[in-house]
Amino acid sequence: MSPPSSSSKHSESGVARLCGSGTSGFLELMIFHPIDTVAKRLMSNQSRLFVPGQAMAMGIANTNKVIFKDAANAAFLKKYTSLFPGLGFAAGYKIAQRIYKFGGQPFVNEFLNRHYKKEFHSVFGEKTGKTIMHATAGSFVGIGEIALLPLDVLKIKRQTNPEAFRGRGVMKIVADEGMGLYRGALWTAGRNAPGSFALFGGSAFVKEWIFGLEDYSKATFFQNFCASIGGSVASITVAAPLDVVKTRIQNRNFDNPEGGISIIKKMIRNEGFGAFFKGLLPKILVVGPKLVFSFTVAQQLIPLFHHKFEEMGVTHVGNTVKTA
Repeated sequence: MSPPSSSSKHSESGVARLCGSGTSGFLELMIFHPIDTVAKRLMSNQSRLFVPGQAMAMGIANTNKVIFKDAANAAFLKKYTSLFPGLGFAAGYKIAQRIYKFGGQPFVNEFLNRHYKKEFHSVFGEKTGKTIMHATAGSFVGIGEIALLPLDVLKIKRQTNPEAFRGRGVMKIVADEGMGLYRGALWTAGRNAPGSFALFGGSAFVKEWIFGLEDYSKATFFQNFCASIGGSVASITVAAPLDVVKTRIQNRNFDNPEGGISIIKKMIRNEGFGAFFKGLLPKILVVGPKLVFSFTVAQQLIPLFHHKFEEMGVTHVGNTVKTA
């Protein structure tokens, strides 16, 4: 299935990007929030789960305790519901993040295309320049994502360190912590910049070099799916080391902050360099599909929404902008 094509080559409307990216965020949240909780708890764990010489059953028990915490010995349903802490924060953060990232990157790409197209093409060539421009737009959007950091911090703490909320409501925490909720902002930007560059650049590379698409909005579902896989795996791998540091900064108690440099030193000293890739395999195998799913859905729905809104008269071809 491919998105309906328009009579002329033009970008999608803002309302189509809002609806397409927002829908992808909502569907992702409903399906993948428990999986995200598991990955965050594994990344936050600082002890060995499987110790050499120890029985396999003990390692499984340790993993069970890390993942399900107080519900480790509970029935299946209670175990499953224990993976939904911070759902309110997750809903606000995830939907806002997807709207901002998947809906915002095309606007930044259009800006670069309008003002710096010649520079990109002269340095990298036409096809590579187009790919790099998409990647660069993604990187800029990724850096700006730190504006949503407080929601992400609250979500992660609810998932991995619920004790930090005992005796305080959300508004009380926001009032008490203030700018402290932006702790780890530089590390987040440092993770997002290369991660988003790889996500959008990898996707554009697949569409440009493997499928030979000139207009990415006309990609079929299969092409969007393959492009999302390429971008998602690249993004997760590139961002993994700083993602672990960011998560450990954010999951600590509010009254016990610790800087990124200190965390890195402790990781190297106590856990070795392999600690920087803790949770990478679960993220690629489990969280990776979450990003593939939402990115594919967003790329597929935005052109579809745009075409439908044009038919309804909500948006007009004349108000759109040509892009490379």
